[in-house]
Amino acid sequence: QIDWTNLFIPNLDRTYVALDKQHFHYWFPSSDDVMLYLNLTKAPFNDLQVRKAISLALNRENISKLGEAGYEPPANPTGLVGESIQSYIDPRFAALQFTQNTSQAGQTLESDGWTKGADGYYAKNGKQLAFTIIVVSGYTDYVADCQVMVRDLKAAGINATVNAMSNDAFTSALQNGQYDAGILWTNPGPTPYYIYDGLLRSTNSAPVGQSAPSNYERWMDPATDKLLDQYASSTDPQVQKQALDGLQQIMVDQLPSIPLTAEPYWYEYSTAKFVGWPDAQHPYAAPGTAEYPDIEVVLLNLQPAQ
Repeated sequence: QIDWTNLFIPNLDRTYVALDKQHFHYWFPSSDDVMLYLNLTKAPFNDLQVRKAISLALNRENISKLGEAGYEPPANPTGLVGESIQSYIDPRFAALQFTQNTSQAGQTLESDGWTKGADGYYAKNGKQLAFTIIVVSGYTDYVADCQVMVRDLKAAGINATVNAMSNDAFTSALQNGQYDAGILWTNPGPTPYYIYDGLLRSTNSAPVGQSAPSNYERWMDPATDKLLDQYASSTDPQVQKQALDGLQQIMVDQLPSIPLTAEPYWYEYSTAKFVGWPDAQHPYAAPGTAEYPDIEVVLLNLQPAQ
């Protein structure tokens, strides 16, 4: 009965398209990255070596297959997604991929002064390396992602747990910096600048206890802000490219947040009553029902089916 929606539905070809192959369709163009946000105001997440170890422990192929039903490929270390990887990637990172390496995760921690205890978990100065990942309970794919991550992290000697909560509680905790780690999307846009600006700009953060618009990890770095300003203040493609190259370097080297998967615009639609929908051959708008102002563009392009 629904003409247009944006839902994560496993096995769409079988559970949706097969019910009416003539009219039921979906298209998942690239949107943004799903991130594991780490609260950088708290130890041990303010330690780059710990962030590196966490990233090394994660099997993003399994997150993609088991958590996201194969619809979201593993993220690129630069934070670039979809077509932007080909258009904007710094050649230094063109072949770079995330690879799970549990033993290297342990070596990274040990070189940083962490020691594995009899319980199988690392500790430093008497404090176990343990944290909780918060997630919205209704986001079933993200919950599954977290379950995969917890298994990976425990196997690497990191005692991670999951706390699935209501959307309101999750949003409050994430925005106010009252969490250890959390999983959520980033801000899409026509160029990578928009993801980086939302994710990394200092003014998009806030002190703990105050609401941050989008820089939930609270990355505060003058060099990052300078690169963002360089991009925003110029119309010269080369100047902008230099800025994006520098921001990619920060993502790869500093891991301000940990990219997990490349999230699409979830988009299912029916041509039984209306035609003119965006699709792979006619990608004229971001197709999700929550995308503004694109939702109006889509509506203006629809016509009654004959």
